[in-house]
Amino acid sequence: MPALWPRISFWKRPALPITLEAVDLKAKKTASGADYLAINPRGAVPALEVEPGVVITQNAAILQYIGDHSHVAAFKPAYGSLERARLQEALGFCSDLHGAFGGLFAPNLSEEARPGIIANINRRLGQLEAMLADEHSYWLGAEFTQADAYAAVILGWGVGMKLDLNAYPKALRLYERVLARPNVQKAMKEEGLI
Repeated sequence: MPALWPRISFWKRPALPITLEAVDLKAKKTASGADYLAINPRGAVPALEVEPGVVITQNAAILQYIGDHSHVAAFKPAYGSLERARLQEALGFCSDLHGAFGGLFAPNLSEEARPGIIANINRRLGQLEAMLADEHSYWLGAEFTQADAYAAVILGWGVGMKLDLNAYPKALRLYERVLARPNVQKAMKEEGLI
């Protein structure tokens, strides 16, 4: 499942105008033919150009930046608040979970390496499961945040790779809740994912 869909899904009514463009990571070219390394010299996605020549990279930073410019209070807790620290903590943990899955995308992944990668994924999923509360609809409470979207992308990779996620019922419930959101359904249809 592409990493893009949840970032699209909750920005259907952003305060910032956002134009999305696909990137061929092998060729390092954007869909319009631009040299992606001129946009992000590290060559990774995502990258958000906020004005000509000013680019933000890394999922957590981009999601927080867009959240700070959204109309949704849950996306931008007050500076210095515990709620903001918890959101940043969740986004940071999503980066850790994302990294655990990274090895499974390696083009030359050996069968010998796979069990170790899966063990690390399961360790991180266990940590996520411990962070989620039974009484909350979403990760940080009753309101959907960008951390839920980011986590759902990663959990979607696990579902798509047919990993056994049954040991993580709270994480699976979170994934299903995010997937059921109308904006997520709409974005996935637009991207041809469903």
